[in-house]
Amino acid sequence: MSVEINITDAVKKFGNDTIINGLDLNIRPSEFFTLLGPSGCGKTTLLRMIIGFNSIEGGEFKIDDQVINNVPVNRRNIGMVFQNYAIFPNMSVKENVGYGLKLRKIAKDEMDARINKILETVKIDHLKDRMPAKLSGGQQQRVALARALVIEPAVLLMDEPLSNLDAKLRVEMRNVIKQIQHDVGITTVYVTHDQEEALAVSDRIAVMNHGVIQQVGTPREIYRHPANTFVATFIGLSNLIPARATTVAGDTTVTMDDYTVQLPLRTTEPGDVLVSVRPEEFVINSTDGTGLLATVESSVFLGTSTHYFLKTSTGQDIEVITDDTDTDEFEAGTKVRLAIKTDRVNVFDAEGNTNLIAR
Repeated sequence: MSVEINITDAVKKFGNDTIINGLDLNIRPSEFFTLLGPSGCGKTTLLRMIIGFNSIEGGEFKIDDQVINNVPVNRRNIGMVFQNYAIFPNMSVKENVGYGLKLRKIAKDEMDARINKILETVKIDHLKDRMPAKLSGGQQQRVALARALVIEPAVLLMDEPLSNLDAKLRVEMRNVIKQIQHDVGITTVYVTHDQEEALAVSDRIAVMNHGVIQQVGTPREIYRHPANTFVATFIGLSNLIPARATTVAGDTTVTMDDYTVQLPLRTTEPGDVLVSVRPEEFVINSTDGTGLLATVESSVFLGTSTHYFLKTSTGQDIEVITDDTDTDEFEAGTKVRLAIKTDRVNVFDAEGNTNLIAR
Protein backbone atom coordinates (compact mmCIF):
# COMPACT_ATOMS: atom_id res chain seq x y z
CA MET A 1 0.00 0.00 0.00
CA SER A 2 1.41 3.36 -1.03
CA VAL A 3 1.85 6.13 1.50
CA GLU A 4 1.52 9.90 1.65
CA ILE A 5 4.28 12.21 2.87
CA ASN A 6 3.35 15.44 4.63
CA ILE A 7 5.93 18.03 5.64
CA THR A 8 4.76 21.00 7.69
CA ASP A 9 6.78 24.11 8.62
CA ALA A 10 10.14 22.33 8.18
CA VAL A 11 13.27 24.08 9.45
CA LYS A 12 16.87 23.05 8.84
CA LYS A 13 19.93 24.87 10.21
CA PHE A 14 23.64 24.27 9.88
CA GLY A 15 25.22 26.29 12.66
CA ASN A 16 23.95 29.84 12.35
CA ASP A 17 22.81 29.35 8.75
CA THR A 18 19.15 28.56 8.12
CA ILE A 19 18.94 26.46 4.95
CA ILE A 20 15.20 25.71 5.05
CA ASN A 21 12.77 27.88 6.96
CA GLY A 22 9.05 27.02 7.22
CA LEU A 23 8.72 24.68 4.25
CA ASP A 24 5.40 22.89 3.59
CA LEU A 25 5.00 20.00 1.16
CA ASN A 26 2.53 17.22 0.38
CA ILE A 27 3.55 14.16 -1.65
CA ARG A 28 0.71 11.87 -2.74
CA PRO A 29 0.58 8.06 -2.52
CA SER A 30 2.33 6.27 -5.44
CA GLU A 31 3.53 9.62 -6.79
CA PHE A 32 6.83 10.12 -8.58
CA PHE A 33 7.68 13.47 -7.02
CA THR A 34 10.80 15.44 -7.98
CA LEU A 35 12.68 18.11 -6.04
CA LEU A 36 14.29 20.26 -8.72
CA GLY A 37 16.61 23.21 -8.36
CA PRO A 38 20.16 24.54 -8.72
CA SER A 39 23.05 23.34 -6.57
CA GLY A 40 22.73 24.56 -2.99
CA CYS A 41 18.97 25.18 -3.14
CA GLY A 42 18.19 22.73 -0.31
CA LYS A 43 16.72 19.81 -2.26
CA THR A 44 19.22 17.17 -1.06
CA THR A 45 19.08 18.63 2.44
CA LEU A 46 15.31 18.08 2.46
CA LEU A 47 15.70 14.53 1.13
CA ARG A 48 18.19 13.72 3.89
CA MET A 49 15.76 15.10 6.47
CA ILE A 50 13.10 12.68 5.22
CA ILE A 51 15.34 9.63 5.57
CA GLY A 52 16.90 10.82 8.85
CA PHE A 53 20.49 11.58 7.79
CA ASN A 54 19.93 15.26 8.68
CA SER A 55 18.43 16.49 11.94
CA ILE A 56 15.15 18.42 11.92
CA GLU A 57 15.29 21.74 13.76
CA GLY A 58 11.62 22.52 13.35
CA GLY A 59 8.35 21.35 11.82
CA GLU A 60 6.75 17.96 11.38
CA PHE A 61 7.52 15.12 8.94
CA LYS A 62 4.80 12.48 8.56
CA ILE A 63 4.48 9.30 6.53
CA ASP A 64 0.75 8.67 6.43
CA ASP A 65 -0.27 9.29 10.06
CA GLN A 66 3.11 8.56 11.66
CA VAL A 67 5.37 11.43 12.71
CA ILE A 68 8.93 10.34 11.86
CA ASN A 69 10.95 13.27 13.25
CA ASN A 70 12.51 11.19 16.01
CA VAL A 71 12.29 7.74 14.42
CA PRO A 72 15.77 6.21 13.84
CA VAL A 73 16.88 5.84 10.23
CA ASN A 74 16.73 2.04 10.32
CA ARG A 75 13.09 2.12 11.49
CA ARG A 76 11.69 4.58 8.94
CA ASN A 77 11.20 1.87 6.28
CA ILE A 78 12.66 4.07 3.55
CA GLY A 79 14.83 2.90 0.67
CA MET A 80 17.44 5.20 -0.88
CA VAL A 81 19.47 5.22 -4.09
CA PHE A 82 22.59 7.34 -3.78
CA GLN A 83 24.42 9.38 -6.39
CA ASN A 84 27.45 7.07 -6.28
CA TYR A 85 25.31 3.88 -5.91
CA ALA A 86 27.28 2.79 -2.76
CA ILE A 87 27.60 -0.78 -4.04
CA PHE A 88 29.92 -3.08 -2.07
CA PRO A 89 32.77 -4.05 -4.43
CA ASN A 90 33.52 -7.33 -2.64
CA MET A 91 29.95 -8.64 -2.95
CA SER A 92 28.20 -10.13 -5.95
CA VAL A 93 25.04 -8.58 -7.39
CA LYS A 94 22.90 -11.04 -5.43
CA GLU A 95 24.77 -10.34 -2.19
CA ASN A 96 24.54 -6.57 -2.69
CA VAL A 97 20.81 -6.70 -3.35
CA GLY A 98 20.20 -8.99 -0.38
CA TYR A 99 22.29 -6.98 2.09
CA GLY A 100 19.32 -5.13 3.61
CA LEU A 101 17.33 -8.34 3.94
CA LYS A 102 20.23 -9.99 5.71
CA LEU A 103 20.37 -7.15 8.24
CA ARG A 104 16.63 -7.65 8.83
CA LYS A 105 17.28 -11.36 9.46
CA ILE A 106 14.85 -12.47 6.75
CA ALA A 107 14.66 -16.26 6.34
CA LYS A 108 16.87 -17.59 3.51
CA ASP A 109 14.03 -19.00 1.37
CA GLU A 110 12.09 -15.74 1.52
CA MET A 111 15.28 -13.75 0.96
CA ASP A 112 16.14 -15.72 -2.18
CA ALA A 113 12.60 -15.37 -3.51
CA ARG A 114 12.55 -11.62 -2.98
CA ILE A 115 16.01 -11.15 -4.49
CA ASN A 116 15.12 -13.18 -7.57
CA LYS A 117 11.85 -11.29 -8.03
CA ILE A 118 13.41 -7.82 -7.81
CA LEU A 119 16.32 -8.81 -10.07
CA GLU A 120 13.76 -9.87 -12.68
CA THR A 121 11.88 -6.60 -12.19
CA VAL A 122 14.97 -4.49 -12.91
CA LYS A 123 16.04 -6.97 -15.63
CA ILE A 124 19.45 -8.03 -14.28
CA ASP A 125 18.57 -11.52 -13.01
CA HIS A 126 21.15 -12.96 -15.45
CA LEU A 127 23.86 -10.96 -13.65
CA LYS A 128 23.17 -12.09 -10.08
CA ASP A 129 26.55 -13.83 -9.64
CA ARG A 130 28.61 -11.06 -11.26
CA MET A 131 30.88 -8.75 -9.26
CA PRO A 132 30.39 -4.94 -9.44
CA ALA A 133 33.69 -4.37 -11.25
CA LYS A 134 32.29 -6.38 -14.18
CA LEU A 135 29.12 -4.24 -14.45
CA SER A 136 28.43 -1.23 -16.65
CA GLY A 137 27.23 2.03 -15.14
CA GLY A 138 23.64 1.30 -16.08
CA GLN A 139 23.84 -2.19 -14.57
CA GLN A 140 25.27 -0.79 -11.34
CA GLN A 141 22.38 1.68 -11.25
CA ARG A 142 19.94 -1.21 -11.51
CA VAL A 143 21.68 -3.03 -8.67
CA ALA A 144 21.35 0.06 -6.46
CA LEU A 145 17.67 0.37 -7.38
CA ALA A 146 17.02 -3.31 -6.72
CA ARG A 147 18.75 -3.13 -3.31
CA ALA A 148 16.56 -0.16 -2.32
CA LEU A 149 13.33 -1.84 -3.46
CA VAL A 150 13.91 -5.40 -2.22
CA ILE A 151 13.34 -4.40 1.42
CA GLU A 152 9.81 -3.33 0.37
CA PRO A 153 10.09 0.21 1.73
CA ALA A 154 7.16 2.54 2.19
CA VAL A 155 9.06 5.31 0.39
CA LEU A 156 11.86 5.36 -2.19
CA LEU A 157 14.30 8.29 -2.20
CA MET A 158 16.69 8.94 -5.09
CA ASP A 159 19.47 11.54 -4.93
CA GLU A 160 20.83 12.54 -8.38
CA PRO A 161 20.92 8.83 -9.34
CA LEU A 162 21.86 9.39 -13.01
CA SER A 163 24.53 12.06 -12.65
CA ASN A 164 27.44 9.63 -13.17
CA LEU A 165 26.10 8.21 -16.43
CA ASP A 166 26.78 9.40 -19.97
CA ALA A 167 24.06 11.30 -21.83
CA LYS A 168 22.65 8.37 -23.80
CA LEU A 169 22.55 6.06 -20.78
CA ARG A 170 20.91 8.79 -18.68
CA VAL A 171 17.99 8.89 -21.10
CA GLU A 172 17.72 5.09 -21.12
CA MET A 173 17.89 4.78 -17.32
CA ARG A 174 15.43 7.56 -16.57
CA ASN A 175 12.88 5.67 -18.68
CA VAL A 176 13.74 2.45 -16.82
CA ILE A 177 13.36 4.11 -13.42
CA LYS A 178 10.03 5.67 -14.35
CA GLN A 179 8.67 2.36 -15.64
CA ILE A 180 9.82 0.40 -12.58
CA GLN A 181 8.38 3.02 -10.24
CA HIS A 182 5.07 2.82 -12.11
CA ASP A 183 5.06 -0.99 -11.97
CA VAL A 184 5.94 -1.17 -8.26
CA GLY A 185 3.66 1.75 -7.33
CA ILE A 186 5.91 3.06 -4.57
CA THR A 187 5.83 6.68 -3.41
CA THR A 188 9.08 8.13 -4.75
CA VAL A 189 10.96 11.37 -4.05
CA TYR A 190 13.62 12.13 -6.66
CA VAL A 191 16.27 14.86 -6.50
CA THR A 192 17.87 16.37 -9.60
CA HIS A 193 19.17 19.64 -11.02
CA ASP A 194 18.49 18.44 -14.58
CA GLN A 195 15.33 20.12 -15.90
CA GLU A 196 14.81 17.74 -18.82
CA GLU A 197 15.20 14.73 -16.52
CA ALA A 198 12.61 16.16 -14.11
CA LEU A 199 10.13 16.84 -16.91
CA ALA A 200 10.60 13.31 -18.28
CA VAL A 201 10.09 11.24 -15.12
CA SER A 202 7.88 13.22 -12.75
CA ASP A 203 4.20 13.13 -11.90
CA ARG A 204 4.74 16.45 -10.11
CA ILE A 205 7.73 18.71 -9.55
CA ALA A 206 8.65 21.11 -6.74
CA VAL A 207 11.02 23.80 -8.02
CA MET A 208 13.28 25.03 -5.20
CA ASN A 209 15.57 28.02 -4.78
CA HIS A 210 17.38 29.14 -1.60
CA GLY A 211 15.44 26.64 0.51
CA VAL A 212 12.06 27.92 -0.70
CA ILE A 213 9.61 26.03 -2.92
CA GLN A 214 8.85 28.36 -5.82
CA GLN A 215 6.16 26.21 -7.44
CA VAL A 216 4.63 22.73 -7.31
CA GLY A 217 2.88 21.30 -10.36
CA THR A 218 2.87 18.76 -13.15
CA PRO A 219 5.67 19.02 -15.72
CA ARG A 220 3.24 20.64 -18.17
CA GLU A 221 2.00 23.15 -15.58
CA ILE A 222 5.53 24.07 -14.54
CA TYR A 223 6.68 24.56 -18.12
CA ARG A 224 3.58 26.23 -19.55
CA HIS A 225 2.52 28.31 -16.54
CA PRO A 226 5.56 29.16 -14.37
CA ALA A 227 4.76 30.96 -11.12
CA ASN A 228 7.58 33.49 -11.42
CA THR A 229 10.57 34.41 -13.57
CA PHE A 230 12.92 32.10 -11.63
CA VAL A 231 10.81 29.09 -12.65
CA ALA A 232 10.36 30.44 -16.18
CA THR A 233 14.10 30.77 -16.74
CA PHE A 234 15.23 27.70 -14.78
CA ILE A 235 12.89 25.30 -16.60
CA GLY A 236 13.97 25.52 -20.22
CA LEU A 237 14.83 28.72 -22.08
CA SER A 238 12.77 31.88 -21.73
CA ASN A 239 13.19 35.37 -23.15
CA LEU A 240 12.18 38.06 -20.63
CA ILE A 241 11.08 41.20 -22.45
CA PRO A 242 10.32 44.47 -20.59
CA ALA A 243 6.89 45.80 -21.55
CA ARG A 244 4.07 48.12 -20.51
CA ALA A 245 0.55 46.93 -19.68
CA THR A 246 -2.44 49.17 -20.39
CA THR A 247 -6.19 48.63 -20.04
CA VAL A 248 -8.65 50.42 -22.31
CA ALA A 249 -12.40 49.71 -22.24
CA GLY A 250 -11.79 46.48 -20.34
CA ASP A 251 -9.19 45.13 -22.76
CA THR A 252 -5.61 44.74 -21.52
CA THR A 253 -2.80 45.26 -23.99
CA VAL A 254 0.93 44.76 -23.54
CA THR A 255 3.42 46.84 -25.53
CA MET A 256 7.00 45.73 -26.22
CA ASP A 257 8.87 48.51 -28.05
CA ASP A 258 6.54 49.24 -31.00
CA TYR A 259 4.71 45.90 -30.84
CA THR A 260 1.36 45.73 -29.01
CA VAL A 261 -0.71 42.60 -28.31
CA GLN A 262 -3.83 41.90 -26.30
CA LEU A 263 -3.31 39.48 -23.42
CA PRO A 264 -5.64 38.22 -20.64
CA LEU A 265 -4.11 39.70 -17.47
CA ARG A 266 -5.47 39.33 -13.95
CA THR A 267 -4.97 43.03 -13.31
CA THR A 268 -6.37 46.17 -14.90
CA GLU A 269 -3.76 48.42 -13.33
CA PRO A 270 -1.38 49.98 -15.87
CA GLY A 271 2.32 49.45 -15.22
CA ASP A 272 5.60 47.86 -16.20
CA VAL A 273 5.62 44.09 -16.73
CA LEU A 274 7.91 41.33 -18.01
CA VAL A 275 6.75 39.19 -20.92
CA SER A 276 8.17 35.66 -20.83
CA VAL A 277 8.40 34.12 -24.29
CA ARG A 278 10.00 30.72 -24.80
CA PRO A 279 11.99 30.34 -28.04
CA GLU A 280 9.32 28.17 -29.65
CA GLU A 281 6.59 30.72 -28.78
CA PHE A 282 7.83 33.19 -31.41
CA VAL A 283 6.85 33.36 -35.07
CA ILE A 284 9.40 35.00 -37.38
CA ASN A 285 7.85 37.36 -39.95
CA SER A 286 9.34 39.58 -42.60
CA THR A 287 9.61 43.29 -41.74
CA ASP A 288 6.30 44.07 -43.42
CA GLY A 289 4.56 41.75 -40.93
CA THR A 290 3.78 42.34 -37.26
CA GLY A 291 6.02 41.75 -34.29
CA LEU A 292 9.02 42.92 -32.36
CA LEU A 293 11.69 44.37 -34.67
CA ALA A 294 14.95 42.38 -34.50
CA THR A 295 18.04 41.46 -36.52
CA VAL A 296 19.28 37.89 -37.03
CA GLU A 297 22.82 37.56 -35.68
CA SER A 298 23.36 33.85 -36.24
CA SER A 299 21.57 30.53 -36.51
CA VAL A 300 22.17 26.83 -35.90
CA PHE A 301 20.43 24.15 -37.98
CA LEU A 302 19.56 21.16 -35.79
CA GLY A 303 17.78 18.91 -38.27
CA THR A 304 14.26 19.07 -36.90
CA SER A 305 14.59 22.72 -35.91
CA THR A 306 16.63 25.88 -36.41
CA HIS A 307 17.87 27.90 -33.42
CA TYR A 308 18.12 31.64 -34.16
CA PHE A 309 20.00 34.23 -32.14
CA LEU A 310 18.71 37.76 -32.66
CA LYS A 311 19.03 41.26 -31.23
CA THR A 312 16.11 43.67 -30.92
CA SER A 313 16.25 47.33 -31.93
CA THR A 314 16.82 48.17 -28.24
CA GLY A 315 19.79 45.79 -27.99
CA GLN A 316 18.16 42.86 -26.18
CA ASP A 317 19.32 39.35 -27.07
CA ILE A 318 16.52 37.00 -28.14
CA GLU A 319 16.52 33.27 -28.91
CA VAL A 320 13.98 31.72 -31.28
CA ILE A 321 13.48 28.08 -32.29
CA THR A 322 11.54 27.23 -35.43
CA ASP A 323 10.56 23.70 -36.42
CA ASP A 324 11.28 21.98 -39.74
CA THR A 325 7.85 22.87 -41.18
CA ASP A 326 8.95 26.50 -41.46
CA THR A 327 10.20 26.92 -45.02
CA ASP A 328 11.81 30.35 -44.71
CA GLU A 329 15.47 30.59 -43.75
CA PHE A 330 16.76 33.86 -42.35
CA GLU A 331 20.41 34.69 -42.89
CA ALA A 332 22.61 36.66 -40.50
CA GLY A 333 21.95 40.39 -40.84
CA THR A 334 18.32 39.94 -41.91
CA LYS A 335 15.83 42.27 -40.22
CA VAL A 336 12.66 40.49 -39.11
CA ARG A 337 9.57 40.91 -36.97
CA LEU A 338 9.01 38.52 -34.05
CA ALA A 339 5.34 37.88 -33.36
CA ILE A 340 4.37 35.98 -30.22
CA LYS A 341 1.90 33.15 -29.78
CA THR A 342 -0.45 34.97 -27.41
CA ASP A 343 -2.08 31.77 -26.14
CA ARG A 344 1.27 30.48 -24.88
CA VAL A 345 3.27 33.36 -23.40
CA ASN A 346 3.35 34.41 -19.74
CA VAL A 347 3.43 37.88 -18.21
CA PHE A 348 4.93 38.74 -14.81
CA ASP A 349 4.96 41.82 -12.64
CA ALA A 350 8.02 44.07 -12.98
CA GLU A 351 9.82 42.26 -10.11
CA GLY A 352 9.16 38.84 -11.68
CA ASN A 353 7.44 37.50 -8.57
CA THR A 354 3.88 36.93 -9.84
CA ASN A 355 2.39 35.50 -13.02
CA LEU A 356 -0.30 37.92 -14.21
CA ILE A 357 -1.77 35.79 -17.01
CA ALA A 358 -5.40 34.75 -16.43
CA ARG A 359 -5.88 31.30 -17.99
